[in-house]
Amino acid sequence: MENVKKTILYDAHIKQNAKMIEFAGWMMPVEYEGLTIEHDAVRNNAGLFDVSHMGEVEVTGPDALNYVQRLITNDAEKLEDNQVLYSLMCYSDGGIVDDLLVYRFNKEKFLLVINAANIEKDYDWMLLNKGDFDVCINNISSEISEVALQGPKAQEILQRLTNYNLDEIKFFYFAEDIEICKVKCIVSRTGYTGEDGFEIYTSNENIEKIYNCILDEGKAFGLKAAGLGCRDTLRFEACLPLYGNEISRDITPLEAGLGYFVKLDKKDFIGKEALVKQKSEGLKRKLVGFEMIDKGIPRHGYDVLIDDRKIGFVTTGYLSPTLKKCIGLAMVDIDYSNIGCEFNVAIRNKTSRAKVISKKFYEKKYKK
Repeated sequence: MENVKKTILYDAHIKQNAKMIEFAGWMMPVEYEGLTIEHDAVRNNAGLFDVSHMGEVEVTGPDALNYVQRLITNDAEKLEDNQVLYSLMCYSDGGIVDDLLVYRFNKEKFLLVINAANIEKDYDWMLLNKGDFDVCINNISSEISEVALQGPKAQEILQRLTNYNLDEIKFFYFAEDIEICKVKCIVSRTGYTGEDGFEIYTSNENIEKIYNCILDEGKAFGLKAAGLGCRDTLRFEACLPLYGNEISRDITPLEAGLGYFVKLDKKDFIGKEALVKQKSEGLKRKLVGFEMIDKGIPRHGYDVLIDDRKIGFVTTGYLSPTLKKCIGLAMVDIDYSNIGCEFNVAIRNKTSRAKVISKKFYEKKYKK
């Protein structure tokens, strides 16, 4: 455990009696008052997450735009300055390196925000594919800390701590040098919960001030410190993918239902040829949403069966705190992916019936 990293806010979590776990090589809070309490706070009021374990890679130079365009599946050329783009990075065979957020400052400066578990792997991949592009690629993850303020009251709380008009930050846009509690930050209208909210980046030395300031101001609005436990249930209800579950080295974006973020009409990107081929030949499997008919909570990794034949596996499953029913996502053979199809989920030592439903478990509440 001596190699496990701690965010700058580790002591703040301990003071709040957070239950800590190891996640992606970091000691992180999984819950404070309880997963359901924190989940409900985000859905109804607001929650504050420490997401300082996330990775940040800065790409600068004359060829920054062209390099990023080659690296990702989405279309970076359509980005305006101060706009954010969700995308994936793929291997040449179409498998997923990672999903990420692309922040465009200008055509010669981008910030790529990547998953904590993949920082070293992603950075190596970026360097490996630098080619002849005139760019500098810098892993600045250790220099930046981040918190996420999420929920319907997020703007009301944050607005009390800044003179910047937050209405000016549209969905998937950001602003630089915003003063929050008199500390300069990058603030984006993004998140991982299906709710309106903001992700706030600042220097390590200032993050604790920001964190405590938001917590104090938010108490009157029902704000709760929120852990990784409800971060997972929230993103799952909103059908947002998690690396290692819905997306991975062995899953393509098309299989994961993320084709919208794969622009096959782009001139070129790593993995394009394989994905064009997969689309033209037709998918052999697909990510679906499902609801349990029988009792039982589906969990990540459980087998999906027709009779005794495995046709897939559960990627994520929960008793949904919002919907109060057992639902899940599963990668299944294409023949069993239509709405209404029934299959069995192997839960412990028995099989339980389930049926395919829309993946739109929860209507997202983004502020457009």
